[in-house]
Parts: sequence; C-alpha cells; structure tokens
Amino acid sequence: MSHLKLNEIAFNVAQKEEAAFSDFATINTKASRFEKENGERYRPPFAIDRDRIMYSGAFRRYTGKTQVVYFASLLDEQLTSRSLHTISVAQISKTIGRFLSLNTDLIDAIALGHDLGHPPFGHDGEKFLSDVSKKYGLGEFHHNIQSLRTVDVITNKGLGLNLCFQTRDGIISHNGEVNDQSLEPDSHKSENDILHYIESMQRGEIIDTHPGTLEGCVVRITDTIAYIGQDIEDAIRIGLIKREDLPRQATDVLGNRNGQIIETLVNDVVTQSYNKNYVAFSVKISEALFHLKNFNYEKIYKSDRLKVNHTKIKRGFEILFDFYLTALKNNENDNEIFIHFLNTKDDLYSDNNNPEIIVRDFIAGMTDRYFTHVLSNYILPELSNFGVF
Repeated sequence: MSHLKLNEIAFNVAQKEEAAFSDFATINTKASRFEKENGERYRPPFAIDRDRIMYSGAFRRYTGKTQVVYFASLLDEQLTSRSLHTISVAQISKTIGRFLSLNTDLIDAIALGHDLGHPPFGHDGEKFLSDVSKKYGLGEFHHNIQSLRTVDVITNKGLGLNLCFQTRDGIISHNGEVNDQSLEPDSHKSENDILHYIESMQRGEIIDTHPGTLEGCVVRITDTIAYIGQDIEDAIRIGLIKREDLPRQATDVLGNRNGQIIETLVNDVVTQSYNKNYVAFSVKISEALFHLKNFNYEKIYKSDRLKVNHTKIKRGFEILFDFYLTALKNNENDNEIFIHFLNTKDDLYSDNNNPEIIVRDFIAGMTDRYFTHVLSNYILPELSNFGVF
C-alpha cells in the first residue's frame, strides 16, 4: 500500500512541476541514460544525476582545486576555490532557470558537474597537462572533455555514473571562455556529435559545441556570470589590482562589485530570454561584459604575480607523468597510483584504458595540495618551497 502511495505522490509532484515548465524546458520524460537501469525510481531523473555527482569523490575534491589563485585556501580561506565557483554557478543558473520556467534539476546537475575534470592549478594546470598529453600521444587535454570522462568512466570505481544524455551534454558543452551574446540550444544533438567534438578537440581543432538543451545554455552563460566579478574581488583582496583600475566602459554599465555585476547580468539575461528558445544578453550588456573579461585576462589571469611558480608547476606535471607511468608499467604496487587510484577501480577500468590514459586520469583528479605533496615529499624534496603568491 505504501509503495502505491509513493508512486502516486511522485506522479502528482512530477505533473505539477512539468505543468509550470515553459514550452522550451526539458521535461523529465525526455531523459535518456546510456544504459537502461532496472528498478523503480521516484525521484526525477536529473535530480538523481545531481545526487550522483554530489556524492562522487571528484566533487569532494573541488574544494582543493585552484580557481584563479594557487593554494587559495592556504593563503586566505575567503578566496574562491573551484568548489565555491561551482556552487555559485549552480545557484545563479537555478535563479535564471526558475524565472525562465526551466528544469532546475537538470540545471543543478550540469552546473555541479561542469568542472569535475579540472586538473590542479586551474587553467594553467590544464595547459601544462595538455602539453604533457601531446608528448605521450594522447592529443590535447581539455577540462570539459575530462569532466565528461570523469562522470562516464572514472567515478564509481571506474564504472561511471550512467548519467542522462542531457546532463552529460551540458557538462561537455559548457564554455565560459566563449563570448556568447546569444546562445540557442542544438535540439538535434546526438551522442555522435559529442564524440565528433571530442575527437576534433583532441586533434587540436578549434571548434565549439552548443548545448542540446536550454538548461545547458543557461549553465554555460552563467559560468561567466559567476566568475567574472568574483575573480575581480579575489584580485583586489590579494592586492593584485585596485577597484579604481576597472574599465569604466564596463563598470558604468555593470557596476564595480561582484554583487552588482551578478545582479545586472542576471536581470539582463532573464529580460532578454523570457519566453524565448535561447538565452541572451542585450548588446549593451554583452559589450560591457566583453570589456570586463578582457580586463580580467590582461590584469589578472595573465599577471606575472600569479605565475610565480609557473616553471616549477609545469615541470612538476612532466615529472609526475613520467614517474607514475614508470611505476604503472613496472607494476610498483606500493606507488600512490596504485594505492590511491587503481586499487579503488574495477578491473574493467584497467582493462579498457592504456597506461598513459590512466596516469592522466590520476593526475587530472589531484588537488593542488596532493600534487605538491607527492612531488615534493616523494620525488623532488628541493621543490617543497611552493610560494602561494
């Protein structure tokens, strides 16, 4: 009797939720998993995806990974980590999604999973790992592709999470680096399109892929909203820039504090996108955001003061890759790659992945602190002096 009652409750709740969706929202009955799962589920499919992501080890490691400032938590616990950025993306994108009457469970799942593949040391680490990957014949490394690989292959003991296509597509299609004034979903997108994108990017081709859902578009455009002002606040906090340095052509339109910037951008997106099958900024707001993003790149992301350990870290990726590849090929069972990684995986993971891919998966999953720990304590003690800024 209770089983029937729960079925009835779940059905009624789903009907009420979907009745409030816009015509452009992704309804739960459209959810499709790569592998069919047995058993009855009372929670909506994208809520299940969100929870699977949240309970993964990769999600927990967000907190130890760089957003912009290396070792942010060691320098100042109020500075933004990858974890805080991810939570911000989820909260802001759900706000936009609610006003646009979209599926906020799907938005939540995409947002929380979009950066799972980021290696230690942020985009710098991504570039260094990509350089090493090309050296070993793996093609280029991109964090959004690794995010999809994380949920598909690496997590859950190497068996993957079997997430819905729409969640997986949103994860790989996020790209906060692209200046999207308007973004329309590719509603005909398929698994083959994702595979083509991955193969092209790994070959070094510069291509883009639009999300297949409007929810994915919201997360993608929110990625920029979440980081643009927060990175400015962090840079001011550590003395890298001053608030008066910000470009007036941007701040006169958007504001000069993170809260103002977020509110301006969110209000604009909602106004421009309401009852539309796309998300967009107005031309005026988009141009101001472009100016602000250029300022951030020149004065923050490319700052020599933030690159103080560039040479050490770049060399560290090369050393660790060679070190773990040797340990793997020599079957050194007491090495960290076995103890902290391979020993936790199902045999299918080892059987289906070559040693170079396994090493890259291991390094990509490291936090900043773990990377530095194994490099300095076990390999090169003389590199233990990693200054934070």
